[in-house]
Amino acid sequence: MPVEAKYKTTATATGGGRDGRTSLADGTMDLQLVVPKELGGPGGDGANPEKLFALGYSACFLGAMRVAAGQLKTKLPEGTTVTATIGIGPRSEGGFGITAALDVLLPGMAEAEAKQLVETTHGICPYSNAIKASVDVVTTTRG
Repeated sequence: MPVEAKYKTTATATGGGRDGRTSLADGTMDLQLVVPKELGGPGGDGANPEKLFALGYSACFLGAMRVAAGQLKTKLPEGTTVTATIGIGPRSEGGFGITAALDVLLPGMAEAEAKQLVETTHGICPYSNAIKASVDVVTTTRG
């Protein structure tokens, strides 16, 4: 399905990829990348693609939830949060894959309403749409 991009951004990775640097073309972000110990690297301070994905997915899903709430004519409760946990590891078919889990906190919202909101959000969120064919996203909804 074609997408009419309303916004684009550009990043460039240098060095060894996961152990180099990545920066945005507009100069607003420049990050040192470090391979986690779990993947055979030194670990320590620094970013990695999974950290960046978790940051983006949690923020994007929360933003998409606002849109979904408007469509469902409901209001997001004060204190609503989305926590994304992203994992990486070998796939049984070869290569590597990612895992994704979202923990959605909707204080005081009824369970049925919260589940409908999260389900609707998955259909709106660009991150959810981008990975739905290849990653099972585990979603936990709490009120």
